[in-house]
Amino acid sequence: MEEIKCAIYTRKSTDEGLEKEFNTLEAQREAGENYILSQKHQGWRLIDEHYDDGGFSGGNMKRPALQRLLEDIKNGKVTLFFLYGNEQVHVGNGSRCCCGFQKNASAYVRGIVHLCSPFMLRI
Repeated sequence: MEEIKCAIYTRKSTDEGLEKEFNTLEAQREAGENYILSQKHQGWRLIDEHYDDGGFSGGNMKRPALQRLLEDIKNGKVTLFFLYGNEQVHVGNGSRCCCGFQKNASAYVRGIVHLCSPFMLRI
C-alpha cells in the first residue's frame, strides 16, 4: 500500500487566546489528527512537522508556516494536507476560495481535505 504523507495546516488571524492551554490551533490540529487516524487503513500517515500560523491574516500568502508547507509539498515531504475550513487559505478581497493556494500546490499534492466540509478537494 502506498504511504500518503499527511500534514495539517492551522491558522488564526489574531494571537488572542493562543496562550490558553488548549487553543483553536490545537483544536484544528486535533480534528485533523483524528481524521488522518480514521484513514490509516488507506495508508495515511501524519508527518511530525507542525504548520501553525497563529496571529496571521488569511488575506495574503505571507505566512511562515504556510510557506514552509508549500516548500515541503514541493520537496515531496507532504502528499496530502488538511485545513479546518476554506478560510485558512483564502487570499484577498474577502474571497473564501482556495484557488490561489491551489495554484501554488496543485502540481505537487494529491489533495486538500477541508475538515469542516464533507468533501475532499482533488487538485
